[in-house]
Order: sequence, then C-alpha cells, then structure tokens
Amino acid sequence: MKILVLQGPNLNLLGVKSARSGERLTLDKLNKALRRHVRNTAVELKILQTHKEYIALNFIQRNRNRADGLLLIPMSWARYNWTLEETLSLVKLPTAIVYFDDHYDFGTSEKNSILSNVATRSITGPPMEACINALDHIIEHCSN
Repeated sequence: MKILVLQGPNLNLLGVKSARSGERLTLDKLNKALRRHVRNTAVELKILQTHKEYIALNFIQRNRNRADGLLLIPMSWARYNWTLEETLSLVKLPTAIVYFDDHYDFGTSEKNSILSNVATRSITGPPMEACINALDHIIEHCSN
C-alpha cells in the first residue's frame, strides 16, 4: 500500500512554532514518527513538503494511479487553494486532512477550510497525534 503525505506551506517552521510553547517538535521528528509508525508493515510513505502550489498539484497528479491514499496537511491552502480542491475532487484519492489545534494552529481550521468536502476524514489535534490518527484512518480505509 502506498500513501502520499503532502505537507503545505510553512510546515517546515513547525520547530519554530513548537519552541514558542517550550516543546521540541520539528517537521523531521514528525516525519520520522510517521515512518516509524508504518515500519514492518506493507505501507510505503511518499512524503513531500512544499510551499509551491504547482509542485503539490504535480505530486498528486503524477502519483494518483500508484497511490492508495493521501494524508494532507494543507496549512493555508485549506482556505484559498481552489485548484487543490479541484484536483482532489478529480483524482478521488481517499484523503485524510489534518489541522492543528492550540499552540500549533497556523491560522487554518477545519471550520474555515474549503477542502472539507473532498476529505474522507478531517482530523484536528496536536500535530503528532493528529497525523498518526490520519495515517491510521487512511490505512484502515484503504484496507477495506
């Protein structure tokens, strides 16, 4: 099973955001936790973090026939990126969308997201917990 993990703008600054609350969570630590979570399983992750919309769209479009699902952390794209919404509705990959809460909030929530209608499931929570839950959801959804 192949799952795409697409991480939107400014997520590379997760460490800066977490340091403000006295924690030490970085994007690298998050990605390692996702990989560790699926280690010794038949799940392969393909992870991309980008600020550029066209790179994100190419990532989805080029991998759509080989991927079984998508874990998306859209960041600001959740508010304004209608092209991403259109692409997700066209490719029809099972998609779990992650939003961060509390001190990890980057200003976009499920409530004000334009992507809610294309998600198999939306999950809000602390980054590590929300991403693992989203990954588990996609694995379970694609296994059935």
